[in-house]
Amino acid sequence: MIETDILIIGAGPAGLFTVFEAGLLKMRCHIIDALPQMGGQLSELYPKKPIFDIPGFPSVLAGELVDNLYEQIKQFEPGFTFNETAIHLLKLEENLFEVITDKGTKHRAKAVIIAGGLGSFEPKKPPIENISEYEDSGVSYFVKHPEDYAGKRVVIAGGGDSALDWAIHLAEITSSLTLIHRRNEFRGALDSVEKVKKLKHEGKIHLITPAEVIGLKGNDSLEEIVIEKEGSVQTIETDYFIPLFGLVPKLGPLADWGLELEKNAIKVDNSTDFQTNIPGVYAVGDINTYPYKMKLILCGFHEAAIACQSIYQRLNPHKKFVLKYTTVSGIEGFDGTKKQAEKQVVATIG
Repeated sequence: MIETDILIIGAGPAGLFTVFEAGLLKMRCHIIDALPQMGGQLSELYPKKPIFDIPGFPSVLAGELVDNLYEQIKQFEPGFTFNETAIHLLKLEENLFEVITDKGTKHRAKAVIIAGGLGSFEPKKPPIENISEYEDSGVSYFVKHPEDYAGKRVVIAGGGDSALDWAIHLAEITSSLTLIHRRNEFRGALDSVEKVKKLKHEGKIHLITPAEVIGLKGNDSLEEIVIEKEGSVQTIETDYFIPLFGLVPKLGPLADWGLELEKNAIKVDNSTDFQTNIPGVYAVGDINTYPYKMKLILCGFHEAAIACQSIYQRLNPHKKFVLKYTTVSGIEGFDGTKKQAEKQVVATIG
């Protein structure tokens, strides 16, 4: 049995920052995540891609942001349960919940914060009959480690931002890069489309439109793809095929927890504290919804801070809480560290 003050479902950026906000209030946290590492989508889907809308960072790689968030929270000694999915939620009493994972691990906490991003998600796979045969030997639905494709022949399929961005990035390191889209028009950012056009004219990207990949060939690993273009069929030799058609988000087991849902998201009360219809259970980040909701990392940070304040007051109804800025109060970690701003020198001028 793992016991904590706040149990967080999801180790993405919102979940990680929740640990910091809870730590400032002397509340301990434990995080459950189905992935084998922290970071959520940032680590799983695009660790090497830059993020441009984090305050104070003109640009920061997704993986770097995850590392920084962990560096910020490790003084509060969070616990982690990785590679396990939260399956059951039980309310034992007013301020006591039990969450059980798919591997039978039991967690008890005084409050629960769901920070599951998009929930569980699966890639949209193209309708190619034998694609599953090559999923570990040439076919990949995400680009986790760009360096794996250095000097290789790579085919990317898709017409959105992800396909365009990775085509631009990988074109500089692969021996050949082919981009295939079923339409002539792309639906990505105009700047990315212009970059792809430029790389095509420079001979760094082979662009095939309108066309679709209809077959895969190879013995132990992928060797060729079969393309249909305007009624004719051709094959292209390749080492890797990366279809980037987006993700299908699913709430998974959370959908059976008795939470009020709206369009595959958890409804929360944004007028107060981002609490769900179950008192003591909160939802922050991309997994929640409310009027004018914006799915931005910085919004998840804000929601996490408010939720932690609410939980503190819920668990300490007779204590008067006074917000203190960290510039004044400093930060006292659970590991014994104390970070304090240097005191200004006070002197009399005679």
